[in-house]
Amino acid sequence: MDETTEPEHLNPLQRYGRDVKKVRLARNLTQKQLGRAAGYSESYVSRVEAGVLLPRPSDKFAEGLDLAFGTGGLFYDLLRRIDEGDHPSWFVPYLAMEQKASRILDFSTSLVKGLLQTEDYARAVYRNAYPHAEKEVIDAKTAARIHRRKVFDREKPPLFWGILHEACLRTEVGGPEVMAGQLEHLLAAAESPQIDLQILPFSAGAPTANGMMPFTLLTFDGSPTVLYAEGPQGGKLHDSAKTVTAHVDIYDRLRAHALCPVNSLALIKSHLKEYRNEP
Repeated sequence: MDETTEPEHLNPLQRYGRDVKKVRLARNLTQKQLGRAAGYSESYVSRVEAGVLLPRPSDKFAEGLDLAFGTGGLFYDLLRRIDEGDHPSWFVPYLAMEQKASRILDFSTSLVKGLLQTEDYARAVYRNAYPHAEKEVIDAKTAARIHRRKVFDREKPPLFWGILHEACLRTEVGGPEVMAGQLEHLLAAAESPQIDLQILPFSAGAPTANGMMPFTLLTFDGSPTVLYAEGPQGGKLHDSAKTVTAHVDIYDRLRAHALCPVNSLALIKSHLKEYRNEP
């Protein structure tokens, strides 16, 4: 196989790497020269072209490619499409809003919010949801979900307030070891000044009118709050003032019924001990 021959079946990262390689060769650049122009090492370029850089090439690298190639944002946009392509189409509009939100208020009912999932937990979720999918598909979806954490790396990251029903701690995803890692991650996340967590215990009953349907409220500087609500056919964004206000009230009621942050962390630690089989 010569340098320009590619296999027919490529995953999104491999296709991206193929395109980088094609343009690099067309510009008569070596990997070392491209790396220098983009501000990265030769080995970084090599891994990108091979499609093995996980979770995916950085935004800064894509911007460096466009500068080096003179492609006017093409490779940056292709990277965005990789992210979008590994999420269901109905979820893509939410992703765009999540990236701009100043506050994220979330109620999770049985699974930990995607933004707070560990890689092993996310992979187990996708493996259960797509039992017949190839490993590469599961890996790509997992990488896209973990990449969402980048929202907390912004210069002004959003404030995240999460209310997790105790079922999130009890629903065993991926086995005890994966769950232990996930609860450890929640405890570590709660140490961030940007993140507040509360647990709604089983003993609180069902204090809301919408039962146990998860939802997220996104607030923005200078723009109205929007609601993202999930249902059997997927999720949907709502900007109706009446609908949003009703869910703001529900969220306030959930906070009132949930354990305080200190007691919430204590409950997480208690469940963590169970998964570790500690006395």
